[in-house]
Amino acid sequence: MSNEENSNQTEEAVSAAATAAPANDAKTAGANFLSSLLELKEKNPKVFFGAAGAVVALLVIVMVSGGDDKGELQGPVMKNLVVGQKYVLKSANAYDPGATVRLVPVPGAMEAYDDTEEADRSSSCQHIAQGTPVTILALQDMYGKKNAFAKVQMDEGDCKGRDGWALGIDVQ
Repeated sequence: MSNEENSNQTEEAVSAAATAAPANDAKTAGANFLSSLLELKEKNPKVFFGAAGAVVALLVIVMVSGGDDKGELQGPVMKNLVVGQKYVLKSANAYDPGATVRLVPVPGAMEAYDDTEEADRSSSCQHIAQGTPVTILALQDMYGKKNAFAKVQMDEGDCKGRDGWALGIDVQ
């Protein structure tokens, strides 16, 4: 063997030992940390479990704190309703396509609405299917909210020509 080959082999051995050393250092450091924790648990369990509880409490606080995204909630938008225009009924609070829109004879009667009476459910033209075309006959402000109620006349269906008051947000 020449001196050059020996020096290459020596350099390879040194580099292999250098890469193995940090791995061994990390293993021994982890083992030392674990053994010191177990020793603390045996000698002073109050401190050990108090520290463990503090770490868990910090993790819970970090997980619950959330981000700083303060975006606004998106919900149904109130349209600018115009008397005489044609719209459709769409319940703002229901995702069920089979849900109905409640019509009442007097604006403001929605607060007194009780859905437990079967006779109320079966009476004609009080629960109109979503998507029914309507024409607005009048608008009513209530509680400081403009156009809170709309008097609508049904343009199609079994109740064609009948009218009633619906919430303004349910007229789209």
